[in-house]
Amino acid sequence: MGNPYDPYNQQPGYGQQQPGYGQQPPAQPGYGQPPAQQPGYGQQPPAHPGYGQPPAQPGYGQQPPAQPGYGQPPAQPGYGQQPPAQPGYGQQPAPAGQPGYQEVHHHHYGSTGQLAEWGSRAGATIIDGLIVGVPAGVLYFIATLLMSGGGGAAVLGLLFLLVALVLYVGGFLWLIYQEGTTGQTIGKRQMGIRVVSAQTGQVLGFGGAFVRRLAHFADSFACYVGFFWPLFDERKQTFADKICNTLVVRA
Repeated sequence: MGNPYDPYNQQPGYGQQQPGYGQQPPAQPGYGQPPAQQPGYGQQPPAHPGYGQPPAQPGYGQQPPAQPGYGQPPAQPGYGQQPPAQPGYGQQPAPAGQPGYQEVHHHHYGSTGQLAEWGSRAGATIIDGLIVGVPAGVLYFIATLLMSGGGGAAVLGLLFLLVALVLYVGGFLWLIYQEGTTGQTIGKRQMGIRVVSAQTGQVLGFGGAFVRRLAHFADSFACYVGFFWPLFDERKQTFADKICNTLVVRA
């Protein structure tokens, strides 16, 4: 016969106390029992964290917190705000915390931006050669005539030869000084051209002009081909210009 206090035939375990007469047995969960009491209208159910449960939803009128996720677009600037500058095509983005910059290369081709033609350069060289070479050449010719006569004339001839040498070397150094400080010799000034550094666009200084003048020996090799190289070169440079990284431009 079944126990009237145990309609579902749930007997207490071994060693457990039986309910007394007139006492109700403890409520046992079982099939058909109603669920636990639900919260009243307007009340929030207690939060039960568990695996797979969604996070709490914000109340009406509240903004949900921003959740980072894969594939989300970046935040858009507010009304009236300028968007951040994007790097141009092929440019590398600036490192964090450092301002971006764009490297610009300037070609210093003088005030007019035009390279001098070969004819202007040749004309300037001829003018400078005549200014320095003609007086020295005349003195040298006189010296040779005097030295061929012998005696006292030969001594005078040696004096003329020394003066011709000093005049030539002095004129040579004076042209270098003019070219280094102003970019122009007398011949270049007459032809409207000047020598500048290809890197800075400035004059060379006496030392730079002196080295460039010595580098012209490289133009003299192989039948003076270096002096004609500006006819074929994109930057119209002789071998000396390439060695010293200089340009001859329109003044």
